Amino acid sequence: MLKLLFLSLPLLWCGMVISISFIEAPLKFRAPGITPALGSGIGRLVFRMLNRVECAAFVGWLLLFFIVAKDISYLWTMLPVGIVLLLQTSWLLPLLDARVTMVNQGKTPPRDLNHVYYIGGEVIKCTLLLVTAFAQLSGFVR
Repeated sequence: MLKLLFLSLPLLWCGMVISISFIEAPLKFRAPGITPALGSGIGRLVFRMLNRVECAAFVGWLLLFFIVAKDISYLWTMLPVGIVLLLQTSWLLPLLDARVTMVNQGKTPPRDLNHVYYIGGEVIKCTLLLVTAFAQLSGFVR
């Protein structure tokens, strides 16, 4: 059972990131009646929770790695995922949170590339999660 969880966790995690970062986030601003302030406030809550779940998923994956993995190479695909997650948590999310605060106060925040960096991190993270999942699966099938 633990092996199955170890195999499925990267795919589940990738699915959460895709559904929230690449589907929900852009679509919410197209919904009728959603103002920039309301959409940003919803985004703040959703991404804060996603980040907590991602941190738990990473810790859970590491614990499962030490319990069930026989191949250390999986660690080399997941450590960069942890680094991206750490950068998003400690650097980008606080900057984006401050931007939401400005929008909610009716101010226009200065243009920056923080959203682009965050999206780039999501692309890198999803790619690495898929690589990890398929590497684990190929090792499991052998």
